[in-house]
Amino acid sequence: MDFELNDDQEALAEGVAALCTGRFDIETIRSMATDGLDLRRWAELAETGVFSLTRPESDGGLGMGWADAVVVFEQLGRALVPGPLAATTLAAALVGLAGDDGADIAEGAAQGTMVVGAQERSPGRCYVEFLPWIDALVISDEEGLWCVDAASLAGASAAPAAHPLDPLTPVTAVAELPQGHRIADADTAAQWRQCGALLTAALQLGLAAGATDLAVEYAKQREQFGRPIGAFQAVKHRCADMITRVEVLRAAVYAAGTTLDGNGVDDPAHSVAVAKVLASSAAAACGKDSVQVHGGMGYTWEVDAHLYLKRAWVHDHAFGDGDHYAEQLAAGLIGRHQ
Repeated sequence: MDFELNDDQEALAEGVAALCTGRFDIETIRSMATDGLDLRRWAELAETGVFSLTRPESDGGLGMGWADAVVVFEQLGRALVPGPLAATTLAAALVGLAGDDGADIAEGAAQGTMVVGAQERSPGRCYVEFLPWIDALVISDEEGLWCVDAASLAGASAAPAAHPLDPLTPVTAVAELPQGHRIADADTAAQWRQCGALLTAALQLGLAAGATDLAVEYAKQREQFGRPIGAFQAVKHRCADMITRVEVLRAAVYAAGTTLDGNGVDDPAHSVAVAKVLASSAAAACGKDSVQVHGGMGYTWEVDAHLYLKRAWVHDHAFGDGDHYAEQLAAGLIGRHQ
């Protein structure tokens, strides 16, 4: 299996990276911590085709595979682009949903006129991300996918939590999720969760790479005792470990994308589980190490290292956390040896 990007994928990655540099620079990203999601820039992402990547060409999408999508999402994660990126992309790909409402959601997500959130159904109180900005919430459970108008949720008018884990991911406490109307069956819901986990792993890959770049650049510039701190063995080894984690994770995420497209030799569920487990650990570890490389300054608001770490913690819980997929892998191994 060849994990090298082809010419088209390299051009795709460069194009998205250029978009992020121009429209999602770190000053703009930081402003969203107080101003919230910038819907104008969100529409620009849609115009470039981010949300219609895997939507069929016959329905106005780009008709790309999941291997292409992870390349795009890696760059979005590296740039710390906030918002329910995976959920909106998945919603746009769900063509032929039951009822006119489902079709409207898919079309709106693809065009960037709707922001779609995702939530696993759970009893009682839950926390919904970006509730003041999303138009629809897709809830997944064992019976299928259910759609809820975000404006109808109890607590929708409440202010986001005063101190969210990630300042760029506002959350709102919702007393209870309504049933909603069904837009897809159980098989589609399982695919939704699997693809969502893959896209989240790609975002985590970008976070790990971004945190590593930040640490390496700082290690080259910061001097102690007349030498760049990157010349000292302790810092050098820490940076080397970060790069190793990123490369191993990249191979796993690319492999999962290729397998999900039907071009791999592994089971898609297994490949995605491996990618998510590695992503959950690597993104957090690289975020922590980036803070450590920056020393005392790494713990301050002014240094960007904490943004990567906090986002890594948030993404760990999207579409199933690392522990969930580790248990899934363990169950598969036990089943093979019984």
